[in-house]
This record gives sequence, structure tokens and C-alpha cells, in this order.
Amino acid sequence: MSEYFSLSDCDVIGFDLDHTLCRYRLKEISRLIYESFARFLVEHKGYDKDLLNLTPATWDFCFKGLVVDLEDGNLMKLAEDGTVLRATHGTNDLSTDELIKHYGLKREWKHFNSLNTSFTRSAKYYFYDNYFDLPGVLLCGKVVDMLHKRGNEVNSDFWKDMLAAIEHNYNTSAFKDDSGTYFPSMKRDPGRYLQPCSDSVKSWLRSMKNAGKVLLLITSSHSDYCRLICEYILGKDFEELFDVIITNALKPGFFSLVPQQRPFRTLVNDVEESEGLPSLDKPGWYSQGNWPHLHELLRTMTGKPEPKVAYFGDSMRSDVFPATTFGKWETVMIVEEMEGEGVSKSDAAVFNEAQVEPQEKRGKFEEQGMKSPSAVSKQWGSYFVDVQRGGEGDEEHQKLTWCCHCIHTYSTMAIPSVEHIADLPLDYKFPRFSPDKPCTTGYYPRPPDSLLKRCENLS
Repeated sequence: MSEYFSLSDCDVIGFDLDHTLCRYRLKEISRLIYESFARFLVEHKGYDKDLLNLTPATWDFCFKGLVVDLEDGNLMKLAEDGTVLRATHGTNDLSTDELIKHYGLKREWKHFNSLNTSFTRSAKYYFYDNYFDLPGVLLCGKVVDMLHKRGNEVNSDFWKDMLAAIEHNYNTSAFKDDSGTYFPSMKRDPGRYLQPCSDSVKSWLRSMKNAGKVLLLITSSHSDYCRLICEYILGKDFEELFDVIITNALKPGFFSLVPQQRPFRTLVNDVEESEGLPSLDKPGWYSQGNWPHLHELLRTMTGKPEPKVAYFGDSMRSDVFPATTFGKWETVMIVEEMEGEGVSKSDAAVFNEAQVEPQEKRGKFEEQGMKSPSAVSKQWGSYFVDVQRGGEGDEEHQKLTWCCHCIHTYSTMAIPSVEHIADLPLDYKFPRFSPDKPCTTGYYPRPPDSLLKRCENLS
């Protein structure tokens, strides 16, 4: 395999939508998602109203890549070998002694091998790996704190309520029915939460199509929400940019092999036809579906027995791991945390942020400095590297986080946003991640600060 990756070598370019092609205003969308979940727990499940009261400082706790152990209410940050680097019970830090008492001298989490090899969901734990459910980390911590305050036992029962909150706000009919908090707010004021794509991204998509590439959009969002987003970020003619649009794809299940695979369905006025399609015979807009049937269509469209696919996504669990493992696709992971560690924002992103509201309208959260969920956290540290502190007098060891290790293992390369590469020629050669190269190779335009410092310390 070449040590470089180029889009010009690919026959098909695919994109996830949310937090990949579509950039959200992270602070605004995070507050909306938190409020959507918390309001449901308060209004429908009898939880304390205090869950709705947040200070800007509490957002430091909101950190991607954590795993919640549903059996004890602990939230954990894991090293690449499954060692527990940091953990909290609710929102309260566990000390080194408490970590050793809970996880043993080696601080091993018992379910790590199950999570590490398959990324499947479990009744015993939940992995927070994307911004759509990330505010649930903060809510989860606060719920555990609240249960303690009440003197209640913490067990996995609270998780049923958390899942009910997600279902209430995100189920496929919620957009049409105007139910929950999330979709009504998004429909009322999309510009508050979404950043329009720059002209350079739109030109980049057109240039790929003009170069004969097949363009895919594959999202787990339902068709009505997908249309709202795409019209806002790309314009009313967004469908012309893509050969195939797949909504309600239910990733990672989309990449399942026989016999679990779901058939594709056609849509009429955003309603799925009840009869599944036996195969895909032409480009268009479809719902649900599976990778093997899509692969057959791509073979027909490209005239190649094994078309080369590059796929952009932000979720390790839903996008990168399954597309790499089952689809054998090249994958470009969107890692917004790079911007929190020394990588400059693209010019378009800086311009977009300046277009939000005037300073006086931004309210107390901006004034008092709410941390962006993609920035380094005081409580959790860096997304990429952390220090493992031993017992008293033991040496400190720098370790890659499990999330960082997964990026290097399963993705071809990592970028903070598509904006960062939209102005480059299609034949630009990106260095790819490789076990034979330093772990800083594969990040564009540059590696995050914590990884650079680790490499300096090792050399």
C-alpha cells in the first residue's frame, strides 16, 4: 500500500452529514441537546429541575471519548491498552487510590476487550463518540450526582430513562410531529445552530463530480431533517451535488453483512415505502439499506469490479470502524479536537463564527467563557494523550488515549474539517497513518500539540 492517500485515486467519495459535511456551532448545539434530554427527564420522568440549571463552568465536563459503566455510574477515559487513565463517579473525580481500589493495581476495565474489538452497544456500558449524544455525558454525570443526593442506589435503571430521552427527541417522526425540544428549535432557527458550507467546499464537491467521481451522502438522519440541513448549508440545489443520497441509514448497521442487512426503501413525501427493494439498480435518494447492495450499484456506476471508495465521517463507531473493517473503504476521520490543540481553524470557519450574533446578544454563556466541547478539558485533559499516574512515588507515564489509538488504527487520515482540504488539488498526496510511521503521521494540516510533545519526549 502506498504511504500516501489521494482523492484523485478514488472512484467514489462518500460523506456522513452531521459534524462532517455539516459543521454545527458546537456550543449552541450542545446546549440545545442537553436541554432537550434534561427537559424530558424533568417533565416526563420526575427528575429534579436542578438538572436544567447549568453554569458555563460545568461544560468543562463535556468531553468526547468517555465510556460510562452502566453498572456503577462511573465515567472513564481509557488508554490504548484499556487502562483507566481518569474516571469520575457522577461528576466527581476518583483519586488514584480510588481508581486502584475500583479497577485493581493495573487499573484494567473488565469490558475493554468487548468494546475494543467490535464497538457494539452493550447493556453494561455506553461509548460517547460523537457530538449528537455527547451532552449526555454531562447529563449522565449530573443524574448520578442527583441519585446520590437522594440516597438512591446507582444501577443501570437510570440508563433506561436516558435512552428514553434520546428516543423522544430523535425518533424518526419527531421532526414531522414537532415533538421534543430538539427539532422544533432547529426548524425555528437553523442559523443559530448550523454553519453554512463555504463556497470553497461547494466548489470542491462540484470539482469531484466534474472529475467523474461518484458522490455519496450517507446519514442516519431521517430524510426531512437531512433536507433542512442540506438546504441551509449547501443551498436548495444540494441534490445535484450527489449521485446517491441515503438517509435513515442506521449506521453502523448499514455495514452489516448477511443475514442482518436491511433492504433499501424508496421514499414518497419523506415516508418510507413498506416494501424493501431486492437491489439498487440506479442512483437516487433512498432510505435505510446496506453496504453490499450499495457496493453492487457502485460497481455498475463506475464500471469497475472493485471501486475504490473514500468516506468522510466523524464517528469511530458509526462511520470509520465499520467502513474500514467491513467495507474496506479508505476513511477520513473528522476530528474537531485537533482545533483545540494548536491546529488553526480554516478561514471559512473563522468567518462563519463571526457571522453568528453580535457580542451583546450572545448572553452569559459566551461572556463567562463556556468551553467548546472540542477544546481540551481541565477535568479530562487532552483527547489524544494523557499521563497515567501510578501510586505514591511511582513514575508518570504518557500514554495515547484509546480514542487516539483507534484513529491511527482504523482511519486513513484525520482532519479537523472538510474546510481544511477543500482548496487543495484533488491529486494532493496526504501522508496516511501507518504502524511503521510516527503516530504524528496522518494528521492534516498538522498533528495536535499533545502528540507533538509526546513525540519530542520520546525522542
